[in-house]
Amino acid sequence: MPQSLVKNLIHLVFSTKHREPLIDEGIRAALFEYSGGVLRDLESHVVAAGAWFDHVHILFQLSRKHALSEVVMAVKRGTSAWIKTQGPRYDSFYWQNGYGAFSIGPSAVDSVSAYIASQSEHHQHEGFQDELRGFLHRYGIEFDERYLWD
Repeated sequence: MPQSLVKNLIHLVFSTKHREPLIDEGIRAALFEYSGGVLRDLESHVVAAGAWFDHVHILFQLSRKHALSEVVMAVKRGTSAWIKTQGPRYDSFYWQNGYGAFSIGPSAVDSVSAYIASQSEHHQHEGFQDELRGFLHRYGIEFDERYLWD
């Protein structure tokens, strides 16, 4: 085959360090714009983005030219530096060290996008830690609770 054809859809989830509630409504839209720019620069198209006060969800199409870990590191590094410029409240802003990245099929794009858009409703009933544990169980990812949080 003379060309490489790839469609890797990734549902990325990561939180603030110690799940500090620093992603307020005042910066969310701009945060999505900024993270979208970082992803565009890495030829990875954003499908949906959403957040709650302590974590972010981004559904994107991973470029065939970049490793997932490289893309996630760039998004976290770039957005962390940007958030720190948004006022003194964010001077000590950090993302958690790790992340969750879950591959989805094209038939799940609408449901995952709707889930991401409904973060405010969803988190009236479930916190981030339970949400992430649910994803890990659903995707069959083994984990040690002692090393899951920072």
